[in-house]
Amino acid sequence: MKCDEKSCASCVSAGKKSKEEAIRCKLMRIRHKILVMSGKGGVGKSSVAAYLALGLARKGFRVGLMDIDLHGPSIPRMLGLQGLLNITSEQEILPHQYMPNLKVVSIESMIEDADAAMIWRGPLKHNVIQQFLRDCKWDDLDFLVIDSPPGTGDEPLTISRLIPEAKAVIVTTPQEVALSDVRKSINFCRKVNLDMLGLVENMSGLFCPHCNEFIPIFRTGGGKRTSKLMNIPFLGELPFDPRVVEGGDKGRPVLEEDGDSPFKKAVLAFVDAVTARLNVKDAPTRVESVH
Repeated sequence: MKCDEKSCASCVSAGKKSKEEAIRCKLMRIRHKILVMSGKGGVGKSSVAAYLALGLARKGFRVGLMDIDLHGPSIPRMLGLQGLLNITSEQEILPHQYMPNLKVVSIESMIEDADAAMIWRGPLKHNVIQQFLRDCKWDDLDFLVIDSPPGTGDEPLTISRLIPEAKAVIVTTPQEVALSDVRKSINFCRKVNLDMLGLVENMSGLFCPHCNEFIPIFRTGGGKRTSKLMNIPFLGELPFDPRVVEGGDKGRPVLEEDGDSPFKKAVLAFVDAVTARLNVKDAPTRVESVH
């Protein structure tokens, strides 16, 4: 059954479609689904997910960004999105509209107290992710970028089952402790038959803001060596930029700022590597940012 513009939520409530059929209808309108994951916390996974979605949207693609880090959601704060999500008369959830072609959904935008602890077990997490897919008004998208929590727990496992066609982007940093954990993520993907677009190394070094000299804060090249060892594509290196942290705290991503920087160049190269891996050409039309 092909999904049209009619609300899947109303079909489910009327008993015309099962919840599983409604999810499949929504997913049929999304060309590419990308799961951003990491083996451990602290590697900048959410930043990578946010900048991947922003980079794709700036190229003119229609993009959805879904934050399924249910215990530590951070996407709305990174993008400066405030307030609760609205509900349509057909009982569909309206995502935040960060740009005309970038929609964002997070659990933080669905609860009154953003600082409340989410003490949830696996089945409840599964139901929430189902609701994000089934009840959100995503409409037609070129990309759905999914930010998952660190590790190989319930959330990425749920995505692998609900969206078997999803493809993973795995984030690491150059340190050996991060590379050890990322190898577990790679093996997880292989075990659940989740295709991998490749590995991206975040915080690979710092370009001095005064002399522009590259400073290897951590070891360098570990991500590239790991991708070669584990036989998965390498998608690039993103340098550490203090302005990324500052922009995340203020809700103003540096990709939206004027001027150029090594980080912005690296992000755009990373986005190009992702679209090349998917064999996606440039978007037919470009939509300007509302910021």
